[in-house]
Amino acid sequence: MAQSRQDRLWRPRRSAGPGLGVLALLALAGCKDSAPVDAQPPLAVLTQTARPTPRAQTVSLTGEIKARIQSDLSFRFAGRIATRSVDVGDRVVAGQILATLETTEQKADTDSATASVQAAEATLRQASATFERQKSLLANGYTTQRSYDNANEAYRAAQASLDSAKANLATAQDQLSYTALRAEAPGIITARNAEVGQVVEAAQAVFTVARDGARDAVFDVYEALLVQKPADGHVEITLISNPAIKVTGTVREVAPVVDPTTGSVRVKIGIDQPPPEMTLSAAVSGVGRFQPRDVFALPWTAFFTQGGKAAVWVVDPKSRAVSLKPVVIDIYRTGEVLIRSGLSAGDIVVTGGAQLLRPGQVVAPTEQQPTALLPARAGNAG
Repeated sequence: MAQSRQDRLWRPRRSAGPGLGVLALLALAGCKDSAPVDAQPPLAVLTQTARPTPRAQTVSLTGEIKARIQSDLSFRFAGRIATRSVDVGDRVVAGQILATLETTEQKADTDSATASVQAAEATLRQASATFERQKSLLANGYTTQRSYDNANEAYRAAQASLDSAKANLATAQDQLSYTALRAEAPGIITARNAEVGQVVEAAQAVFTVARDGARDAVFDVYEALLVQKPADGHVEITLISNPAIKVTGTVREVAPVVDPTTGSVRVKIGIDQPPPEMTLSAAVSGVGRFQPRDVFALPWTAFFTQGGKAAVWVVDPKSRAVSLKPVVIDIYRTGEVLIRSGLSAGDIVVTGGAQLLRPGQVVAPTEQQPTALLPARAGNAG
């Protein structure tokens, strides 16, 4: 009896165990449902309201002074150069002889043409006398009409022969005169491509002459600048060796093709009355201004990329959720970027903490002082 009683005392109470476990689980579940869950707090970020700012781009480039008209002078036919009277850098006047060819052949042709003229003149005198005699005889009835007509025909043929001989003489004399290469206008010799004793071909450039008068400031401009519209056609030209010497020029010519070597486009700025200090090949700087356009200046920390393309994070003012917005960069500056398009006035742009964001994330924005638009630097496209 004692053993059985002891067994009853140590035997677990099976009927109450499951009920208590279920009650305990229900109690815990009830506590879990009723306890509040802490939500993730919004991420604190710095923001800036996008405001358009007009920006007038100024570009400064270096070029050189060149003659507006530069001529290559050459002989009209082939020959050997006999004399040369000028060199590079010499100033010439209109009609001045620069070089001559050997004239042996041309003189022989002129002498032959002169002799032909003299012979034709003698023939014409004889034919004229015969014709006058036949005309007088015919009037008195002492000759026939046929003899008169033959004399008249011989006279006309002699006159035509003389005209032809004179034309040949004029041509020979022109050929002789072409053996002398003359300056067509006053200017400066900038290149010499032949020497005494050298045989040159017809139209082969012997000298290059930069004519006096108007000058051009020539610049090699990178192609991207030509897409923009200039504020006006005027460019301020400054002599690099003496910045006090300045003049205003106008865009006169833009090359229609890009130089394959440099990738630039040649632009000529016309200077109608250049100062004497701006000599040929003088180095100058040109400052051009383009039409102002609105841009959005943001600190560089606002810059982000999406798929390799520029973008920024913008905040919805109602939900405070962020989203990526693609933009087009106008130019990168020290400590800032200028947005050309993609933003609208009033957009709230994240400028601090952008690297921690994800689309749809709720943030706690703090307004940042707007970035001041810095002036453009000389020599840059900004």
